[in-house]
Amino acid sequence: MKDVAQHAGVSISTVSYVLNDSGPVAAERRNRVLDAIRVLEYSPNESARSLKRRTVSTIGMVVPELTNQFFAMVAEGVQKAAAARDVLVVLVVPDATELPEENQAKLLRSQRVDGVIYLSGTGSMPRSLFELARSGPVVLVDEQIPGMELPAVVSDSRKGAREIAAHVLEQGHRRLAVIGGPPALWTAQQRLAGYREAFAGAGIDPDSVPVHVGDYRQGSGSANAAEIVRMPVDERPTALLCANDLMAIGAMECFKANGLRIPEDISVVGFDDLPISTLLTPRLTSVRQPAHDMGHRAATVLLDILEEKEDGLMVGHMPALIQLRDSVCPPQAAR
Repeated sequence: MKDVAQHAGVSISTVSYVLNDSGPVAAERRNRVLDAIRVLEYSPNESARSLKRRTVSTIGMVVPELTNQFFAMVAEGVQKAAAARDVLVVLVVPDATELPEENQAKLLRSQRVDGVIYLSGTGSMPRSLFELARSGPVVLVDEQIPGMELPAVVSDSRKGAREIAAHVLEQGHRRLAVIGGPPALWTAQQRLAGYREAFAGAGIDPDSVPVHVGDYRQGSGSANAAEIVRMPVDERPTALLCANDLMAIGAMECFKANGLRIPEDISVVGFDDLPISTLLTPRLTSVRQPAHDMGHRAATVLLDILEEKEDGLMVGHMPALIQLRDSVCPPQAAR
């Protein structure tokens, strides 16, 4: 700032007024300052500015991976909300960096972030991140962690799962199977609870429906579908409910590779409604989570907490809406 002031022939306070729009500056002087900034390629130190002005400059976000479109869309929503308020996002992707969860918070702490948005891949919070939460706000996305009173932005997964299972049942399916998510994850628990509520409402014992354990990745959908393919035809489920779209896509690939027609031989539904879901053949029936909006909302909540506009002791629920497409039909009479 001193160099800019000297180059423009003005005081340092005038440069500060121009940079922060915090005081009156004559047009001619403002132009001289802006020209000096361009010539000298001056870039303000945002961390120093935020300390002086007591404003937010940087937030962190932990996301399990970006190959999952849902996570990428959440991250995009976070970035949009942060950019609108001139805040930088430091993104930590454990799968890409091969960082153990214990090291995630250490990395964020070294970047001196003001707060963190956390999208869990395990259903738990590592001790180091718990310590970070004690020194600064942490907002969860698409997850709640038992024993942690943290603000969270989630979709109504249970309701969405209940409604899509009800749709499958309305088509006449009674031989059913589920590929659930990681059992420790709140989202997986909520979706399984929603399915079971729909089964019970249709007079089906929820415990009679087999639940295969997946990990939300495409490969686990394919591996679990292979077990279904090996079942006798008269025992094989006529409908498969998958706790996310990636597992549904993996299952569909496996079924097709083994000569099964979708939905004629087996109906398949997913969850998340990723953009690719409408490009599949057949198009995938799914539950839409507003991923971008969830990320945007989480960043807004975090920034409001940091700026003392919000106390943060809340859970924000966003709608989860079923999207009916071509991957479900009534079970074939021949079966």
